[in-house]
Amino acid sequence: MAVISINENNFEEIKNSSKTVLIDFFADWCGPCKMVSPIVDKIAEEHPEYIVGKVNVDDEPDLAESYGVMSIPTLVVLKGGEVAKKSVGVQPKEAILEMLK
Repeated sequence: MAVISINENNFEEIKNSSKTVLIDFFADWCGPCKMVSPIVDKIAEEHPEYIVGKVNVDDEPDLAESYGVMSIPTLVVLKGGEVAKKSVGVQPKEAILEMLK
């Protein structure tokens, strides 16, 4: 499954999915975000059982603020619409997959 670009218009639908959701909060100018991005893309490809999306914090500052994103990259895992796990900074693929369990 492809990575979904998340914005204010589609966020509620994604958040309320019955599937576990992984959200990558990023910015185009952020070096560490560029390191995490291909890992997140690969997880989306390899694991269709999850919904994987990205939020550009420059374009969607309200979404970032609502999840307390102070540093990027921030990864948030939602289960049943609620935050199950959250991490800040570059994470290896194995750690991200562990967050999704």
